Amino acid sequence: MRIKFVIVVLLLFSAALAAADDSAPALLAAGRADDAITTLHSKINASPSDAEAHNLLCRAYFSMGDWDRGISACEKAVALDPVNSRYHMWLGRIYGEKADGSNFFSAASLAGKVRNEFEAAVRLDPNNVDARSDLGEFYLEAPGIVGGGRAKAEAQAQALSALDAAKADYLKGRIAEKKKDLATAEKEYRAAIAASHGSALTWFNLALFFRHQQRWNDMEDAIQHAVAAQVDRPEIIMESGEVLLRSGRNVPAAVEYLRRYLALNSKVEEAPAFKAHYLLGTALEKQGDKRGAAQEYRAALSLARNFSRAQEALDRLNR
Repeated sequence: MRIKFVIVVLLLFSAALAAADDSAPALLAAGRADDAITTLHSKINASPSDAEAHNLLCRAYFSMGDWDRGISACEKAVALDPVNSRYHMWLGRIYGEKADGSNFFSAASLAGKVRNEFEAAVRLDPNNVDARSDLGEFYLEAPGIVGGGRAKAEAQAQALSALDAAKADYLKGRIAEKKKDLATAEKEYRAAIAASHGSALTWFNLALFFRHQQRWNDMEDAIQHAVAAQVDRPEIIMESGEVLLRSGRNVPAAVEYLRRYLALNSKVEEAPAFKAHYLLGTALEKQGDKRGAAQEYRAALSLARNFSRAQEALDRLNR
């Protein structure tokens, strides 16, 4: 009987190991950035022409805000597979993130690259909804000198209408908000909620609109709807906690949402666990729980040792 018991235990253990997914996409989704980067470098060393591995490496660096390393990896992915719409989209995104933190002249130079990559992504796959949405946002925010323009953004919203009504309504809301037509903006954001049958993302986007208008009670109400919606976008739980935290509103609710996200079995790349730990540490620090905050900052660094914001926060606590 004891031998049979041991055999059963070993079989279960073997099955658990087989079920464990240590692929790079799974590691990214779990927020294990260091492990993902190590795995991807090994994969690239073994197969330097693996464009998908370079793209995933770019996204790993993107999640940590390491724009230069990420750009290098994304550029390599595009060079290896220049007709892949998704690779151009990610390169445009990381160029955009670097531009946001650059001086005027560097940002202007990068803006042209952002436009080129998003336009290439849409040209290569006109049905790439995320790329069209990104391109529409670029056209809306960028000045005309680097290829922006409201009419161009409106054209992307029109094209999105046939692909994803909720994304189209969201972009129309952004355009109206840019024109200071706040009543129309809110109407479009609510139309997106209806078109998506009340998705978490559309409620969250409405919350962001209310945040911009400093309509704090409305913002919190929209956030409550977002986190109560069907969890098709788990990242919304973490991002809702972040919005409350950054707004200085309802820090206890922010802590609740961040802990709820970290307790999920299925986390997502869009909300890396190391960032959730860092945000939870920030919230606990605001509540005066320095010990708990330090524990969360260490948890973040255990997953992404080069995540500078967590290291800076821990250093500040230790001073």
